[in-house]
Amino acid sequence: EWRDFATGLLGMQVQATDAGVTLRMDDKPHRLLVHPGDRNGAAYFGWEVQDASELDVAAAHLDAHDVPVHRAQPAETEIRRVADLLWFEDPLGNRIELFHGLAEAERAFEPARPLSGFRTGAMGLGHVVLTVPSMDEVLPFYRDVLGFRLSDYAKKPFHAVFLHVNARHHSLAFIETGRAGLHHVMVEALSVDDIGKAYDVALERQSVGVTLGRHTNDHMLSFYAWSPSRFLVEYGWGGRSVDDATWTVQEMVNGPSLWGHERSWLDHEQRAEARRLRLQAAAAGQRAPVHVAAGEYDEAAPG
Repeated sequence: EWRDFATGLLGMQVQATDAGVTLRMDDKPHRLLVHPGDRNGAAYFGWEVQDASELDVAAAHLDAHDVPVHRAQPAETEIRRVADLLWFEDPLGNRIELFHGLAEAERAFEPARPLSGFRTGAMGLGHVVLTVPSMDEVLPFYRDVLGFRLSDYAKKPFHAVFLHVNARHHSLAFIETGRAGLHHVMVEALSVDDIGKAYDVALERQSVGVTLGRHTNDHMLSFYAWSPSRFLVEYGWGGRSVDDATWTVQEMVNGPSLWGHERSWLDHEQRAEARRLRLQAAAAGQRAPVHVAAGEYDEAAPG
């Protein structure tokens, strides 16, 4: 099911391994690993540091904050295709891995269907959003211990906080739902047409979890599809970048979406509130600029 989902809808390159399947989307051997298991969800999350010395600094920093740190076994680094990694647990028990030296693939990326490619590079996979029992239980750890930086937040129709570690608007976010889990993973395509074509596939497969829409904070045009493991995968285009020198943290008073993004996972009252906020944003004339990767657009002629 994952092989079919990754190739048929996401357009990724899939390779079988002894441990499961790898999902490839750029010049790296993989960005996602799928393992057989007795439960759905996330087994671990990898965050990249620059080199071995930075990994050692991180280990000492975590130790100073009384966070137990473990060095990975050789088999684990081999599966991840990294030079070295250490791991620890966040306050919710999620396994967090810090690594350096993700290998380069031996051959060029070959998408499973015609595709312009994905926006990765120094910004990594995309982003991950976790559901959390309480924001106070997890936010201080990521912000104050790990050094993630606040991008913005929303209080309606749900409490959400967005964090960045590089130029991507957010690489991690939390939604306060009363329970811990993986809400969604986002990958960003380079072409808006790739989003539309994938949306057609998701409609045909009846796997749409959140309809096509555009976010107020990162300005991403996207939809969400249910994965075989029953968490969502957001397929996006046109995300904005963050410059810490000029960035101002703000509350999203008009909710998380400018338009669209009807969320099937919300209860009736929250869905109604989300619609009200979208109409409020429309009545206020709220708009956002388009953020297009270099080489993926032509300027329109005046007139």
